[in-house]
Amino acid sequence: MASRPVRIFAEQAGRPVVMGRRGAVASGHPLASLAGLEILQRGGSAVDAAVAVAAALNVVEPHMSGLGGDLFALVYEGGSGRVYAVNGTGPAPRAATIDRFAQGIPERGPLSASVPGALSGWIVMLERWGRLDLASVLGPAIRLASGGFPVSHNLSAYLEAHQPLLAEFDTSRRVFLPGGAPPRPGQVLIQRDLARTFELLARDGHDAFYRGPVGQEIARACTAAGGLLDEDSLNAFRAEVVEPLSISYRGYQVFAPPPNSSAHVLLQELLMFSCFEPARYRPLSAELIHLMVEIKKLAFADREAYNGDPRFSGPLPDFLLSSEYARQRVQLIDPERARAEVPAGAEREGDTTYFAVADRDGNVVSVTASINMAFGSGFVAGSTGVLLNNRMTYWHLDPGHPNALQPGKRVRHTISPALMLSDTHALAIGTPGSDGQVQTIFQVLVHVLDYGLALQAAIELPRWRSFAPGHESNWPHGERDELHVEGRMPNQTIEGLQARGHRVVRLGKWGPIGSCQAVAVDLAGCVFQAAADPRSDAYALAW
Repeated sequence: MASRPVRIFAEQAGRPVVMGRRGAVASGHPLASLAGLEILQRGGSAVDAAVAVAAALNVVEPHMSGLGGDLFALVYEGGSGRVYAVNGTGPAPRAATIDRFAQGIPERGPLSASVPGALSGWIVMLERWGRLDLASVLGPAIRLASGGFPVSHNLSAYLEAHQPLLAEFDTSRRVFLPGGAPPRPGQVLIQRDLARTFELLARDGHDAFYRGPVGQEIARACTAAGGLLDEDSLNAFRAEVVEPLSISYRGYQVFAPPPNSSAHVLLQELLMFSCFEPARYRPLSAELIHLMVEIKKLAFADREAYNGDPRFSGPLPDFLLSSEYARQRVQLIDPERARAEVPAGAEREGDTTYFAVADRDGNVVSVTASINMAFGSGFVAGSTGVLLNNRMTYWHLDPGHPNALQPGKRVRHTISPALMLSDTHALAIGTPGSDGQVQTIFQVLVHVLDYGLALQAAIELPRWRSFAPGHESNWPHGERDELHVEGRMPNQTIEGLQARGHRVVRLGKWGPIGSCQAVAVDLAGCVFQAAADPRSDAYALAW
């Protein structure tokens, strides 16, 4: 991807950037990326391939996303030059009220599940931008689920760590703990119930899930186990196409989904960083990371004050994405000291997955999908093979908060895909990581656009993630005040951050903090570049 600034230092990536002339896919698992490439090679659009990737990830990366979860997507139409956002996030069940959860919302189990929106998001995208039928697009996932796939070291470790959760429910135990134990690396995992569900969806589409046999079984199993996800809640849902948010940054137009996504935080971070001269700071220096962390804190404070479902609380205030407001906010930053308390601003008068796909016609899709925490609710709904989300844990139970729980309302999401356009280039980028998503993307974009790093090198650089009191998505909020850094971060940087008052927690060499994937397109030359994060099973392919 072309970059405007002069390269300040060289950083050799451990993986190559994958390049091609006809299309590219980057996702959280090689078999899912291969599913997307197969669809592109059969003449499918970027959206066809993206849905194939999403379905395949449900099978091979079940702890991150799937039919039981949600998504936000950004779609760039190569022909029209327009960008659209797709909101595939489901609302709270109709019986979910603050009074019902007076003792708190359970973190796991069927009561933690909201309406799954992902399948509806897939269908809405295919209806508008797809070329192939649903059966063709779901074909790779059906084969992987029915025939099985080798469990990766990463998935095996997740299954081992979450064995007690999965063992709580008979349906989950049968799927993910065959023989009573987590599959070892290389052992084949078969999901026949999920394969049958995909086959039903391939035949009957949206209605099979939200009004037909799949939805009926989900509702039956969930309510029988004490959950609130019923048929009426499923019947009422359909994903929608909405206008994205956007700002200008370093010669690019940066697009992100609107609330109930938290992606506006990334846009605010970039606007605030644009108030500074990057040449004054060296990459990975304490001075630069301190500045970016303090910017992050300011943007998160605004999220807490203003972000909610716009159907209930109104749209995001316009001033949050103005350059004038960004200049006002950065005046609060002390270059030598970390802030412990960060106020929200006001207008002055006067575990998730990410994937990106691009096709030969210049269409680009950027998707973040999630069941919230690893393995979501932990509850597989009856005979469907569908692992339900635990997104209810993000609701506030204070009636005056913009993210306060109401029946039929969509919760504030951390899902934050991004898409960037210039006259000659497009870039789709994102990562899993809950509140870390907008922090990881911020770091990668600054290193690419402000410091001239190649895309893969920027993804592999050591990362940080900030935790601040009152800023976490889960309710009640955590009170950690910590700055996590990967172990490859220079000692001098860590010492400089500590001297500024940051409580630094040093992780392993590769964290992991996030798992960033990206696809870049030279629109004029029709050259595709794809990059994938070595912190996970992620893999990039191009042709």
